[in-house]
Amino acid sequence: MQKKYLMTPGPTPVPPEVLSTQGEPMVHHRTPDFEAVVRKCEDGLKQIFQTELSDVLIFASSGTGAMEASIVNSFCPGDKVLVTYNGKFGQRMQQISEAYGLQVEVLEYGWQVCVNPADIKKKLEQDPSIRGVVVTQSETSSGILNDVEAIGKIVKDYPDCLMIVDSITGIGAVDCKVDDWNLDIVSCGSQKGLMCPPGLAVVSVSPKAWQAYERSTLPKFYFDFGKYKKSLDKNTTPFTPAVSLMKGLGAAIDLILDEGLDNVIARHQRLAEATRQGVEALGLKLFAPKEGRGNAVTPVWVPEGIDGKKLVSIMKNKHGVTIAGGQEQYLGRIFRIGHLGYFGDFDIITTLAALEMTLQELEYDFEPGSGIKAAEAVLMAE
Repeated sequence: MQKKYLMTPGPTPVPPEVLSTQGEPMVHHRTPDFEAVVRKCEDGLKQIFQTELSDVLIFASSGTGAMEASIVNSFCPGDKVLVTYNGKFGQRMQQISEAYGLQVEVLEYGWQVCVNPADIKKKLEQDPSIRGVVVTQSETSSGILNDVEAIGKIVKDYPDCLMIVDSITGIGAVDCKVDDWNLDIVSCGSQKGLMCPPGLAVVSVSPKAWQAYERSTLPKFYFDFGKYKKSLDKNTTPFTPAVSLMKGLGAAIDLILDEGLDNVIARHQRLAEATRQGVEALGLKLFAPKEGRGNAVTPVWVPEGIDGKKLVSIMKNKHGVTIAGGQEQYLGRIFRIGHLGYFGDFDIITTLAALEMTLQELEYDFEPGSGIKAAEAVLMAE
């Protein structure tokens, strides 16, 4: 028998408390029992999103559904939006915007370059007709953390322009202060920092975003914010919800709030730093730039002469530790260690141990134990 460890940036491990709650007997979704679940999730998510002003809507969907919802509820055909990307998922927001007939202006950065707020300021000054700025806060494919706080301060001065944020691997792993940072629409998925199985998408909607919704004429039905808002006011949902997943989400919210959101974010920062110190002690190079490394995932360059696909395969099939490979042009060139959600110290130690054994098998030259020792120094510092 081999014990398995899931160390990807999504889906992430699910706490036993969440799994057991999801296994409880089914309840009907048009009853007071489920109304209590909806209210609990709404109240808890508002705390996690750090908002009092925004509504938080829950869809039975992947995170991509939340991304699409943020577009179709905000614009009219032909509207101009500014999409930034430095990874696969920023590019996805471009593709969604183009699919709905928007005029898309792109600020494309390399996958190792942070979005520059000054570039956005310049674009808005040159063209105040832009109705939306789209930014990925935590880019899962590249590990970059973009400064949405600074960008939000810029966009707030344009009353007809929305600040739209993909924080699918951000929420729960890094600070995302929806109100203080002037973030109009923020998307999240259940299978990341919220510690639930895939299947739920969450979107916060600010008063400014509701004004844009009233103007929007893009086609929408299932993802219509208005339907969810009307139902939310009655503690219900417009369509059949993922009942068990939402009950599990309520349990996950309890765990997050019991630990304290600040403590949750600090834990993620600590685990991320231990991972980074560990891989660097092995002589490996980090992919994301120092000034823009998030807490959700650590991408690492595959060392020269090593087969990156084989490295990922050996860790999974021989040592039981599943990490993620690179995406798009970085397939086989980088690997990614996830550490957001239900993770603790020994998950990092175990992963580094498996990585060291794999590298030895692949005849990479390093000092065995050096990665574990470096990570332990970070984890024991407090």
